[in-house]
Amino acid sequence: MEKNQFAAHGFAWFATYAQGLRQILHWAEQCAANNQLGPLEQLILQISFGEYTSQLLGGIPISASEIVRPHDLGLDDEDTAAFLTPPVRTLIEQANSAAARQALSDLIVQTHHGSFGEHGIHDEALLLARQQFSRFVDEQVIPPAQSWHLNNDLIPREIIQRMADLGVFGLTLPEDDGGLGLGKIAMAMITEELSRGSLAVGSLSTRSEIAAELIRAHGTQQQQQKYLAKIAAGEILPTAVFTEPDVGSDIASIKTRAIRNGDAYAITGNKTWITHGARADLMTLLVRTGSPKDGYKGLSMFLAEKPPGTEQDPFPANGMSGQEIEVLGYRGMKEFEIAFDGFTVPVDALLGGEEGQGFKQLMATFETARIQTAARSVGVAQSALELAFQYAEDRKQFSKPLTAYPRIAGKLAFMAAETMMARQLTYFAAREKDSGKRCDIEAGMAKLLAARIAWTNADSAVQIFGGMGYALETPISRVLCDARILNIFEGTAEIQAQIIARGLIGNRN
Repeated sequence: MEKNQFAAHGFAWFATYAQGLRQILHWAEQCAANNQLGPLEQLILQISFGEYTSQLLGGIPISASEIVRPHDLGLDDEDTAAFLTPPVRTLIEQANSAAARQALSDLIVQTHHGSFGEHGIHDEALLLARQQFSRFVDEQVIPPAQSWHLNNDLIPREIIQRMADLGVFGLTLPEDDGGLGLGKIAMAMITEELSRGSLAVGSLSTRSEIAAELIRAHGTQQQQQKYLAKIAAGEILPTAVFTEPDVGSDIASIKTRAIRNGDAYAITGNKTWITHGARADLMTLLVRTGSPKDGYKGLSMFLAEKPPGTEQDPFPANGMSGQEIEVLGYRGMKEFEIAFDGFTVPVDALLGGEEGQGFKQLMATFETARIQTAARSVGVAQSALELAFQYAEDRKQFSKPLTAYPRIAGKLAFMAAETMMARQLTYFAAREKDSGKRCDIEAGMAKLLAARIAWTNADSAVQIFGGMGYALETPISRVLCDARILNIFEGTAEIQAQIIARGLIGNRN
């Protein structure tokens, strides 16, 4: 696979496109079954199939500088001819026409460009929850979000408390553990809404979700009783401490060590890209307890408590120091490098009470983390779409709104279609997870596609804004900065493609 990496990753993208088309078709069928398949929904379906079948034949942009084409996968003219059946030819030649894109743009303007997002979901409780969070975002997140970004401010405590009151930090935890007992589909919908207002706000619950899933699945009874209800209530804010300066996705190479001395472990080493590291109360800390030659089998996970820091003293704990990594976007929680020099944790902080289980414990959380990141990406994509539509409606050039010009309308229409594609692929992965099925491939596909769409939506929106899109005062400039990180964290696009290809080629064996 490494020798033929371009073809293998291309295969992952081809499979992701196919799954995306299946899921947007499923959404349209659900809409039809509930008398919601109107002209707007039909055009989203039509344009999605027209563009994606065209790219499957002519080439898929898998990055800004790479396009994978059928011949890169070893397919020849006979293979592509078999694909190019009369219906597919009709889709390629007619479905994504300029007229169709203009019609979709006009319809979205008439329906205020956000109302169609709930079609295809018919659980009344989920819809009510989404509406509640949508109001919260519109009233309390969107107005100050640009100021938080420009000033590099932490998300205010009152916003975190309001989120806790709404149940954000315990969405999927059972009620017996202090949570709401909802599924991953609810997590995806609510994460999307929060991220529509601010990527940082939508990401606040990610570390809580990871910590709670780790503790509930692998923690001792004492650890579950100690932490789960407090995490759900927002009384404990966790942070994930996994990445090291020389270790990204190659987790088996982690060097930070924990050496047992009596009833405590002493931690020594360096971690980086620790989101919300200073303010957090609890670290899910992955370190090496075994020999380096043990690889991933020598890793252990700790539930390491620490005092929350302040601006003046971000890391007040003994044996722990750190500094902020200033970043382009994704502001509101702050990123840190952290150094451990004899930082001690008690023996009972070892997750599950057994050494050498850290890698396995962490791997079990990746499906949820990537579904949630896909949902964050959909929220950012939706934010870019809404900002672009509003500006294009309001902005007049030569006595007409920008939405009247075909290339602007075309951009907006395709942004809407792709956002719906990403949304439905994300919901599909969440449903698979809720059903108890293994969904590493599906979660990877959702994250892979949604992250790209968030970036292309944001880039297209800045183009529609023109010069104002490049101004710091304009929210779309923040959305552009936020969107760029989505193709990197929780596994880069290249890592996602590798996971998908390996899973499909190996048939998950």
